[in-house]
Amino acid sequence: MESWLFLLLILGIAALAKNKSLLIATAFILIMKALPISGKVFDYLSAKGINLGVTVISAAILVPIATGSIGLKDLINSFKSPAGWVAIGCGILVAILSAKGVGLIGQNPEITVALVFGTIMGVVLLKGVAAGPVIAAGMTYCILQLLQNWFSI
Repeated sequence: MESWLFLLLILGIAALAKNKSLLIATAFILIMKALPISGKVFDYLSAKGINLGVTVISAAILVPIATGSIGLKDLINSFKSPAGWVAIGCGILVAILSAKGVGLIGQNPEITVALVFGTIMGVVLLKGVAAGPVIAAGMTYCILQLLQNWFSI
């Protein structure tokens, strides 16, 4: 019963914040939870959900290349500006943080609830986008590693 209330609370917050992504995701989970196949669906989403999400985001990012609105000339030009180099560096950093974040979530599932709560707060209060839990987990991993190394010296 607690999980239903928690999800309904998130649904209400998403509706008040007018956050369609969180609203749709929460409604989907509530509908799946009501179905007899929810266990199988949730197991699959738990195991493959992040990879599916990354695949969808990757496909969306590749659309401008497929339509021709971004080409090799644009890639070459990105190496000619400081902003391009910063963007390339940030892309590399995000990929590394995401990899560490996935590992951290796998090792410490209890961190997931804090990450979800933080993401919801960022989306609702700061008009952020709920695309950052894996990156947040990666940042958490880095901070935890720093604290561990700092206090174990």
